[in-house]
Amino acid sequence: MREYGLKVLKPGALSLIQDLGRFGQAQIGITQGGPLDEYAYSWANYLLDNPVNCPCIEITLGQAEFLIEHDGFFAICGGDLKATLDDIPLKNWSTFQAHSGQTLAFALPKNGLRCYLAVKGGFTLPTQLGSCASVERDQLGGLHSGHPLQEDDILTFRAFALSNRSLIRQLSFRFQPDYDLPITLRVIEGYQRDKFTPQAMEQFYLQEFTVSAHINRMGYRLSGASIEVPEIKMLSEGIALGAIQIPPDGEPIVLFNDRQTLGGYPKIGCVSRIDLPRLAQAKPGQKVRFMKGNLAELQADWIRWAHYFGY
Repeated sequence: MREYGLKVLKPGALSLIQDLGRFGQAQIGITQGGPLDEYAYSWANYLLDNPVNCPCIEITLGQAEFLIEHDGFFAICGGDLKATLDDIPLKNWSTFQAHSGQTLAFALPKNGLRCYLAVKGGFTLPTQLGSCASVERDQLGGLHSGHPLQEDDILTFRAFALSNRSLIRQLSFRFQPDYDLPITLRVIEGYQRDKFTPQAMEQFYLQEFTVSAHINRMGYRLSGASIEVPEIKMLSEGIALGAIQIPPDGEPIVLFNDRQTLGGYPKIGCVSRIDLPRLAQAKPGQKVRFMKGNLAELQADWIRWAHYFGY
């Protein structure tokens, strides 16, 4: 089947190719990568009946523009980046048809930070270590060794005959997150939790934190309160997705997909995987609280998620 393209007219602040990422490579220093908002990424593929691991474009902060070079069936999910097709607004959390010659554009976010653009059948890209996820630090994935998309790049996809409009789908409002609400993150405490004093743990759960300006795909630094750091020397060890590190200044750092594979700061535990997408859409200045999570309940929630999306 012939392949056609989506041409990048404006790459925007940060547009990256992402599938679910690389696993089983941390022992050689290769991090996971993949979508920061796994919830929105999964829905974008699900609405198109794509396999769960199909590559999407993660568009952060908008200001991106693409030329449709062949008729296609697409979906956008995640933050509201005021997407338009030939200047006509598109519904978020929805599929849409686009025809050759049309222009798809994204503006600055109305809410959230990033959205996911998927195409029926997925974009066709080569894989490295089993994934096409873009990780700039590891120089892996995407079209440019992990670097963001650039002007005049062409992302190919297979042509499918467009169906009638009855197949247009939109996610029910009940399942669409409100990214403007305050954030509460459930924590799975780790073995290093006992290194912190009872007072430090009480402060951690009672204090309200603020998303700082120091956020990227490696992690989110939270400011506004300082947690007492244990006076212990630690050996570096593997870092899990969602790990909550407490560096010497006492401001928590929640680690994300492009995190380093080893670290030596004490860790209270990990943010639940099903809560991480909410933090990934948080803008600087938004408020964050932590609460102790129930491991069995969170595992059950994740199993339901995995079964629903076909992980």
